[in-house]
Amino acid sequence: MAIAKNRDLVLLRRLLRQAQPYWAHIAGFFLLSLLATPLALLMPLPLKIAVDSGIGSRPLPRLLGVFIRQAGTLSHGSALLLAVGLLVAIALLSQLQAMAVSLLRTYVGEKLLLEFRAELFRHIQRLSLLFHDTKGTVESIYRLQYDAMAIQAIAVDHVIPFISSSFTLVGMLYVTARIAWPLALVALVISPIVFAVGKRFRRGLRKGSREVKVLEKSALAVVQEVLQSLRVVKAFVREESEQDRFVQRSVEGMRARLRLALVEGEYGLVIGLATAVGTGAVLLLGVHQVQSGVLTLGDLLLVMGYMAQFYEPLKTMAKKSATLQSHLASVERTFALLDEAPEVVEKPNARPLVRALGGIVFREVSFAYGPDRPVLHQVSFDIDPGRRVGIAGETGAGKTTLVSLLLRFYDPTSGLILLDGVDLRDYRLEDLRNQFAFVPQETVLFSTSIAENIAYARPEAADAEVIAAAKAASAHEFITLLPQGYDTLVGERGMCLSGGERQRISLARAFLKNAPILILDEPTSSVDVDTEAAIVEAMDRLMRGRTTFLISHRLNALKGCDPVLVVEDGRLVAQTSDFFAAVREASTLGGIYAHLRKGKE
Repeated sequence: MAIAKNRDLVLLRRLLRQAQPYWAHIAGFFLLSLLATPLALLMPLPLKIAVDSGIGSRPLPRLLGVFIRQAGTLSHGSALLLAVGLLVAIALLSQLQAMAVSLLRTYVGEKLLLEFRAELFRHIQRLSLLFHDTKGTVESIYRLQYDAMAIQAIAVDHVIPFISSSFTLVGMLYVTARIAWPLALVALVISPIVFAVGKRFRRGLRKGSREVKVLEKSALAVVQEVLQSLRVVKAFVREESEQDRFVQRSVEGMRARLRLALVEGEYGLVIGLATAVGTGAVLLLGVHQVQSGVLTLGDLLLVMGYMAQFYEPLKTMAKKSATLQSHLASVERTFALLDEAPEVVEKPNARPLVRALGGIVFREVSFAYGPDRPVLHQVSFDIDPGRRVGIAGETGAGKTTLVSLLLRFYDPTSGLILLDGVDLRDYRLEDLRNQFAFVPQETVLFSTSIAENIAYARPEAADAEVIAAAKAASAHEFITLLPQGYDTLVGERGMCLSGGERQRISLARAFLKNAPILILDEPTSSVDVDTEAAIVEAMDRLMRGRTTFLISHRLNALKGCDPVLVVEDGRLVAQTSDFFAAVREASTLGGIYAHLRKGKE
């Protein structure tokens, strides 16, 4: 229990630090919220005046006597009019206060949420690919879009109302005690019961909230997987099975929410019964005091009005405490994401790099995705600037991982990678990655225009530079035939274009970046022969004067590469300058060359 309490305190302290830039706004929101306390204290006053002075003959309360000179000589009609006027004035002020609080709450909450989401998104992008490969994208999306909203709910919708309810509670208790302290004492006895009940239910509410979050994320994962693979789902006629899978996950989430709602309902039931018992006890004792002449009927009505408002903050605090557990569970998840340390980090005094020459050295480089998932084993080679390096090997041999280490998507488990004689980890990360133009195997386009996709490499590039890059990549011709030309929207992931068109836009992006080192990962793997010829021609222009790493299963694409690195089971089994001669003599090194020769045939 102590550990859980300490964890909550740590979470609240982190929330306070997160909200620090908006403390002035939160303070204004808090002060406006506190105005609800005096307005609530004034609310039952018109009823007392109407009963004691409008119907009866008692003088007005002392508070009004300060403002009204002839308070003791007002007629019954005047007292009733005064009560009605006060009622309208108090209601108007209450509504204006509520409107101001609502506007400020919305402003502060939205600003706080936006800043928190921006920080989360920035951190998610900086986490290593290994984290995203392991956790999946849905986990990050759910925490960013849904769990992050908890900071808004806690800071604005729970903490401030909780504190203002506490002030209202104290105010009601004080005024009730001034009128009839025995009644205040009876009312006060209920408070420890309410807080004890809340403490008992808190653990179950937090546990249930965590379970709901996990199951909701699981259902969302099904939706994402299906939408990303919709062509495969349709091709295998699996719509109904995927529907069943989604419904099953959703039903599990629904059951978890029902269990959580049951716990919340039980909590509310106990609180409601406790406050009802307290109200009944106050009413019983109050009627007895009126009959004994200790209190007037107006005083009793005033006290009962305060009792209704006295227990309302208690109920509000209990309700907020229940929902707070759900939001704290969400905050735990978002802060856990922020606490994830990027595996690829930049040194404090990293070296700047304007433009590299392009010399690459691997020294006994090994890499593993985990203790039981080794990928590369002591790979060593030395590449002079401006050379075209081919990388050949079967699927899963470790080719893509090898070039991913160049970009510092991952860091080696052991060994060194040098660029121009300097360890990659010594460079500024942004400067290092700016030395590379990367054309991945699965072409990545964003759901914007063709021009914007090409300019993604250099957003400040002029239109003429974008067009020149498209021409160099043999993309200009098909782009100009489109109805909107360079302003044509490519659709989500570029699916409005063919595979060859997407690949040429990706090459145009690399042309525009004009980096000294080029990485081409299977650039012709998914295109036809005619398109391949155009892409190979564009690639040849792109590789001129640049250190190039070309991964390919197709032998034609490896022409002109010297050396060619042959990777098998994560090991560099050959490094040859006369690759095609080695392919012809497949028996020299066995399986891998034979495989490539078969692929050629």
